[in-house]
Amino acid sequence: MFDVGRNKRAQQAFAFDDITIVPSRRTRGEEEVSLQWRIDAYTFGFPVIAAPMDSVISPATAIKIGQLGGLGVLNLEGLWTRYDDPQPKLEEIIAIQDPIEATRQMQQIYAEPIKPELIGKRVAEIREAGVPTAGALSPQNTQAYAQAVVDSGVDFFVIRGTTVSAEHVSSVLEPLNLKKFIYELDVPVIVGGCATYQAALHLMRTGAAGVLVGFGGGAGSTSRSVLGVAVPMASAVSDVAAARRDYLDESGGRYVHVIADGSVVRSGDIAKAIACGADAVMVGSPLARADEAPGRGFHWGPEAWHDKLPRGERAKFSTVGDLQHILLGPSTVPDGTMNLVGALRKAMATTGYTEIKEFQRVEIVVG
Repeated sequence: MFDVGRNKRAQQAFAFDDITIVPSRRTRGEEEVSLQWRIDAYTFGFPVIAAPMDSVISPATAIKIGQLGGLGVLNLEGLWTRYDDPQPKLEEIIAIQDPIEATRQMQQIYAEPIKPELIGKRVAEIREAGVPTAGALSPQNTQAYAQAVVDSGVDFFVIRGTTVSAEHVSSVLEPLNLKKFIYELDVPVIVGGCATYQAALHLMRTGAAGVLVGFGGGAGSTSRSVLGVAVPMASAVSDVAAARRDYLDESGGRYVHVIADGSVVRSGDIAKAIACGADAVMVGSPLARADEAPGRGFHWGPEAWHDKLPRGERAKFSTVGDLQHILLGPSTVPDGTMNLVGALRKAMATTGYTEIKEFQRVEIVVG
């Protein structure tokens, strides 16, 4: 603990950039490594989830990622559920030069009401391709559109916000009762973000299949500047992993998956997240660099078009290749933005681990 003046004490926390993974006495061939990730009744080829951001996930890219072995989560409050044809609106957002004007224009574009019938249409489009389907709502809109999501036949329901708690208090609106809501659903729910042991434990007790760690947003998020709220991800993931361990004992064996959602920018961050205890990672900006990404190199999340207090901006990246090369390689760049899955496999082989669960025990050091 550190004294912050005479009135506050603070714990030291570490980001992914502050830590490194330590090799062990054993190495293995990459062919010995399995990256399979199983959650609920579904098995994926690798533990990478594409974040529900309009600049990254359309029905087409969700299908492509599913065919490659991952999971793409469609933002059910985004352009694809507000407009029959969202392409002209995407072009508007991409074409704006001034960042302030881009925020204003996005606020106007996203003011169009969500259409429940489009939720069913978009999910059906993904499901018909034969890949697992996942859709995301914010906690504020979950009760209003939950039935449309369930009726659509999604395989995973994601409730994702800047900070999601199991004990939201409001004197104006009836808060979402997460425990009751999840209990009544016949669909596995992934919920977050959270960043502390106690908050994660409360979310796990609601019956969630997975908990998102972090505040999402990544490269396009300004929550730290606007709200002053942030927790460095290495410490956050480790704390939530400890909550998973203790909840496993408390519940008599119920395992809740820990999913790192934030500051996962390069392949090394994926390895570090799992080394800190994550079962999987949710990524946005690495996939925004794909040729197929709807944003064509521009990247924004739901925080960027909040009608009263935007907490994100439209970031700009150079595209580096298609989704297959970004996820599975081969890479043509040496900076960790391509072949994300291959890099994780290499990190595990280099340190002598063959399974994701084993790799969570790898030694790390503060650099």
